Amino acid sequence: MKKKRILITGGCGFIGSHLAVDLTCQGFEVTALDNLSRRGSEILLQQRVNACGAGFIRGDVRIPEDLRKVPGRYDLLIECSAEPSVLMGTKGEDARYLLDVNLQGAINCFEWARERRTPVIFLSTSRVYPYDKINACRYQETETRYELLEGCPGVHPDGVSAEMPLQGVRSLYGASKLGAELILQEYAFQYKLPAIIDRCGVVAGPWQLGKADQGVFAFWMAKHYFRGPLNYIGFGGTGKQVRDLLHVQDLADLIGTQARILMNGAAPFYGEVFNAGGSRFSNLSLFEATNLCARLTGNAVAVGSIPECRPADMIWYLTDNGNTGEIFDWKPRRAVKEIFEDIFLWMRENEAEARKIFL
Repeated sequence: MKKKRILITGGCGFIGSHLAVDLTCQGFEVTALDNLSRRGSEILLQQRVNACGAGFIRGDVRIPEDLRKVPGRYDLLIECSAEPSVLMGTKGEDARYLLDVNLQGAINCFEWARERRTPVIFLSTSRVYPYDKINACRYQETETRYELLEGCPGVHPDGVSAEMPLQGVRSLYGASKLGAELILQEYAFQYKLPAIIDRCGVVAGPWQLGKADQGVFAFWMAKHYFRGPLNYIGFGGTGKQVRDLLHVQDLADLIGTQARILMNGAAPFYGEVFNAGGSRFSNLSLFEATNLCARLTGNAVAVGSIPECRPADMIWYLTDNGNTGEIFDWKPRRAVKEIFEDIFLWMRENEAEARKIFL
């Protein structure tokens, strides 16, 4: 039987490269398209994409001609390409770049899929939800974290649901991803293009190209492992802001199920939105992350305090996965401790590569 073919745009990023490995191991013929612009992407190409036997095409989603040069037909497009920093565009000078990648690049991918009648899985973000509304909820400060006391429509102690009203501000990054979602939904409706949208919370795990503003938990571990300084930023500078986190393999399990459904035509999805995050099952504050990293590495590092918030900082976010689990027979299975242990073990076993990424 002929193998199903999958194109992953942004295929040499953290999530894209993991999907390339996972789906190749499942017997699919996978090609990763990436412009290798992010520091560390060459390492993921060599150590992950090439090593697992997936194909690679150097290309930029902002350039339609690069997509048109992709040879042959594909049974599925997984659109992972993104500028993922929530701080990008906050000062204005890099706003055009952000929109070119996240919005125009996504449109180019959707147009490529439309022309070929190729189903789409689009990786969006929890940052589409307005942080001003989430921050305005009432919280209780405990010894190590903030906990929600009183929510608002779509926000409750078990998390933020896909039904949360979207009026408000969300960062230019979040707006660019929401804009891409809306356009994909129009493509799905107008052209009967099968499509699924996954709004991902914080995703973490081995081989993550972490930075302070994206991939923060891998970044936090790296600073402990290599003994670098850290800062708690915003909300008084105590590190008590909370995030849930989803192991990248748990996300891959979900996308693998969705991929088989779309490629087999087993269910008519046309732009439906699904939340995917660690939920109440897997979450922690930065303060709690510091203690966990110190225990795993044996290193205590200096953590400074910057009380003032940056644009788009969020005090609390947990994902309400809603009907994602019921529809796809899925739930997150790897909790905080296992996620951090996996990141630590990867850094210890691949220290030379980790140094190139984080130092």
